[in-house]
Amino acid sequence: MRPPTWRARPHPARATALALGALVLVTAFLAAAFPRAVAAYETRGVRHALGSVPAGQRAVEITVARSDLSGDPAAACAADELTRQDRAIRGRFRAPLRIVADESQRGVRTTKPLQAQDAWLPRPEGVAPGLSLYAPAGLGAHAGLTEGRLPHAAAPGKHTLEAAVTVATARTLGLRVGSTLHLPGLTVRISGLLTPRSPDGAYWAADPLMTAARQDVTPGLPPQRFWRAGLLLAPQDGPALLRTEGEPEKFWRYPVDTHALTARDAPMLRDRLLSLEHGAALTELRGVAGSGALADSAVDGLLDAFARMRAAVAPVIAVAAYGIGTVAAVVLLMTAGLTAARRSAELALLRARGASLAGLAGLLAAETGAVALPAAAAGGGLALLLVPGEGVLFSLLAAAGTGLLGTLALPLRAAVAHRRPRPVERADGAGARPSRRRTVAELTVLVLAVGAVLALRGRSTATGGVDALVSTAPVLIGVIAALVLMRLSPLPLRLAARPAARTAGLTGFLAPARAGRAPATAGLPLLALVVALTTASFGGSVLAGVAAARDHAALTAVGAEARISAGKPLPEELRRAVRTVRGVVDAVPLRIDVQAADDNGPPLYLVIADAEAYARLSRATGLGAFAAKDLADPGGDRPLPALVSPRFLTRFGRAPMALQPQWGQLVIRPKTVRADTPAQPGGDFIVLDAASVARRHPDTYRDPATGPSVLLVSGRSLDTGALGAAVRAHAPPSLSARLTLRSAIRAEFADSPVQQGAIRLYTAAVAAGAGFAALALLLSLLQAAPQRTQLLAGLRTMGLPPAQGRRLLVLEALPPALLAAAGGALTGAATIRLLGPGTDLTALALPGTSGGGTAGLIRLHTDPASLLLPSAGLIALALAVTLTQAWLSTRRRESTELRAGETR
Repeated sequence: MRPPTWRARPHPARATALALGALVLVTAFLAAAFPRAVAAYETRGVRHALGSVPAGQRAVEITVARSDLSGDPAAACAADELTRQDRAIRGRFRAPLRIVADESQRGVRTTKPLQAQDAWLPRPEGVAPGLSLYAPAGLGAHAGLTEGRLPHAAAPGKHTLEAAVTVATARTLGLRVGSTLHLPGLTVRISGLLTPRSPDGAYWAADPLMTAARQDVTPGLPPQRFWRAGLLLAPQDGPALLRTEGEPEKFWRYPVDTHALTARDAPMLRDRLLSLEHGAALTELRGVAGSGALADSAVDGLLDAFARMRAAVAPVIAVAAYGIGTVAAVVLLMTAGLTAARRSAELALLRARGASLAGLAGLLAAETGAVALPAAAAGGGLALLLVPGEGVLFSLLAAAGTGLLGTLALPLRAAVAHRRPRPVERADGAGARPSRRRTVAELTVLVLAVGAVLALRGRSTATGGVDALVSTAPVLIGVIAALVLMRLSPLPLRLAARPAARTAGLTGFLAPARAGRAPATAGLPLLALVVALTTASFGGSVLAGVAAARDHAALTAVGAEARISAGKPLPEELRRAVRTVRGVVDAVPLRIDVQAADDNGPPLYLVIADAEAYARLSRATGLGAFAAKDLADPGGDRPLPALVSPRFLTRFGRAPMALQPQWGQLVIRPKTVRADTPAQPGGDFIVLDAASVARRHPDTYRDPATGPSVLLVSGRSLDTGALGAAVRAHAPPSLSARLTLRSAIRAEFADSPVQQGAIRLYTAAVAAGAGFAALALLLSLLQAAPQRTQLLAGLRTMGLPPAQGRRLLVLEALPPALLAAAGGALTGAATIRLLGPGTDLTALALPGTSGGGTAGLIRLHTDPASLLLPSAGLIALALAVTLTQAWLSTRRRESTELRAGETR
């Protein structure tokens, strides 16, 4: 056997191993938690999408019309036959298409109302009530008897049937137990009054006529109102409906169970429903229910809307995922690079003593794997344990990838650096020259970055779907900026060192000189910091843009902080009470009159308000600010100056125009044009000064019947409880005054679980990116800490004062931090400027939207706080660490730091 040529082994530092384990654990936790968090909020979103609609829209309904019945129609509509078919249909439902068996329904019903011929029934405009007949199964299990009994089945051939009605229907139509209704070819006697046990459940909510009567209108002109109601027969009376003119049909209704539905199941559920409605499953269904069976459901449409929302949000979230993933990977690589640099002499000695490259890499892989792999397993396990969600595979793969990167980063870095023995060279980057391979790699990244920017600007995130190249656009731009800074950074430091060399004192010369001779491994910290700051700036601007869009949407929906409106004039006592509520700055009463336009276009909203108060409100809200003097009364019979919308100007021009509101004729002339106004944001509005209108029509304007019906309230930190109490106390019930709060509308915009989850995830990604940036800075500062401490100790022995020592450390550490902070801020601003036109935040900001249109898009804009705060925090952290290091160095003896033969 061949004897080994070397026996020395590398000796890892315990603190370094623990730090690597902690870093890998946290990174693996974040990597494993991300897909579970995405799956969790998407699952909540699909359940919310189906659960937020009425129960009747979450059902699959199967119908067979009388004209499609084969054989004996009466036998086909018998209760036993319907039950047999019901069991066969249920057996064809497979996961994820699950049904709520207790709420399912089957029976026979009429689809055309039958006119009741009894004169004593209510007729609002002389039209007889239209009654629909139902013969449903399970009536007794879903309703309680209030009076009478459930209907009994009639004998075959009988023309008199028994029916039950709900208490609400009986109250509306004046029915009681024993009442007899005469329908075409059929007589129905009321046997009992029912109360639904769960009126909002799928059994009752799918067809509201079964629960209560409602008013409808005739299709002719003029439309006339009449009552519609449902009569509930015994299930055995289904064949009797075939003798009516109500176009009867068999039906089965199966509510879809959404409690176990996940986002991963949503596409399969949609496919099952589409197959049941139009595909192979419908053919199988017709073999059971009849050749003319039809299936219909609104669930597939709801799933389509959820899929559009999911596809619109996914690209924006993918940007955060790629950004934080890249930063974490760079920090892990940087950690390996710093470790390889610290142990460079040890590894070079092992290579000189005969260690093979593969053997050295294998030993280093075993060393780091003993720490990184258990840490990655622990991080992945914690993510599976602490983060709710379904799906384990992607989380395990992410954790495994993190562990693999933590294991192989150091061996690969060491193998590249020590692939052949080299003489001792300078450790700094003063004389380093980029190789051809590096130049080619940088050009490749540049081409990818340009392609990603062009692709994102061309297709936009609103098109849906995740494209890896497009999603990495911010990261690629940050990488390009970091590479440019790495090439250019020595130049300004050397230029700064020249004038500093002519100054008196040691600090001014030594600090820039040492900063210019930073270690060659300083490139990775700079790369990590610039990418992290770019990602944080981009993510912070996304969050700020979403918040600003929601604030603006809520403001345009209300017009101020609060809006009190009614169909009649508001009492003066209410207006006075509102002004006394804490936080109210202004309460502006408005008269709003809707005018029909001569061009048959949208109506015009005429707003009458006090010019001074309304101008203050416009300035406070930022909606179409104007000067009150623009609406000043010109006097005489001259046209009144008006504030109008751009669409009004497009439709009618600037010529004087006559309006006919309830106060009397007004002739107006457009003078000021604004896109928005608090009373009617975005509409076709006309705003006039109240004093001008009062002068023209003093009697009708001061009539209490034509008083203000809208009150816009502005202020800060409104006491919404007191405001609501004032409305309830001073508005009579007949007024039906409505209080709309901007804060309440703002909260509704964040109600969607998909949007809530996406925003939380994006916030966490930005925070994690900031944490990794801080870690990269700490690692870069700690790498040079021993040399700085040794230098400072040596200078103190030569009489350097402590204050100058602190100044020296700060001036040495500040240039790289300033370079990274300035580069990150500028790169973040450039990234937002480049990618803003292609980043659509509409689906992320507002519910019920998926983006992709041209009107009302919410584009990404630069947020100054998101650009400057991370960079300022980076500089503050660098100063704090440097000052702490200087303070700690003064507490040590110089003999300890300057022991002979030791290098740091």
